[in-house]
Amino acid sequence: MENIKGRIHSIESFGSVDGPGVRYIYFLQGCPLRCQFCHNPDTWGSQKYQEMTPEAALKQAMKYKSYWGEKGGITISGGEPLMQMEFILELFKLAKKENINTCIDTSGGCFTRSEPFFSQFQELMKYTDLLLVDIKVMNEEKHKLLTGKGNQNILDMTRYLSEIGKPVWIRHVLVPERNDYDEDLEELNEFIKSLKNVQRVEVLPYHTLGTFKWKELNIPYALEGINPPHQERIDNANQLLHTQDYQGFKDENE
Repeated sequence: MENIKGRIHSIESFGSVDGPGVRYIYFLQGCPLRCQFCHNPDTWGSQKYQEMTPEAALKQAMKYKSYWGEKGGITISGGEPLMQMEFILELFKLAKKENINTCIDTSGGCFTRSEPFFSQFQELMKYTDLLLVDIKVMNEEKHKLLTGKGNQNILDMTRYLSEIGKPVWIRHVLVPERNDYDEDLEELNEFIKSLKNVQRVEVLPYHTLGTFKWKELNIPYALEGINPPHQERIDNANQLLHTQDYQGFKDENE
């Protein structure tokens, strides 16, 4: 285990939206998707990261444990955390020995039932309390336009999590001219209704706060000229996805 090191892009000490309670969040380097709305494109291929062992990562997070309360804990985000499962697995094993709540914020973009990934993923789930799963759009062609890749493996991962009863929060980034259409939202709603493990559904309005990173990296910004959705479209998405139906779970987790 001494040879295992995570590639850490950045850290947030007092996260309040990426899981229940107050979270210590590790953002990991690397991602298989190229989302047009990504606010962390610097996690894609940059070599600017720090390496940490699972032991060092837990020790650093534990300094903030007194702020977490009953529901808080550690969240691993990215980039795409599942690209570094070996590191997360060892970190979460150590965290559970300390009775720390563990959460993964994932796009599911690298999920596969092929080995050795699937067996490692199954093992990781034994030490994971919650997953935040970002579903961009159900239509595969639209998903390819928005992220550069298809979504069948992402939907497969989400179904698998339902099969094993692993709690999830479904997140949906609402992007005008990409997935902010009633038919797309209705299709997503039907998919979510088919799952048995959803504790919360969140609509996250597209924003342009990370566009400066694209300019710094000299990457053309595909959503140039597209503004964040108006409040009426956000309200519409919340209505079509029936996010209020999950408020009971929301209250329990806060």
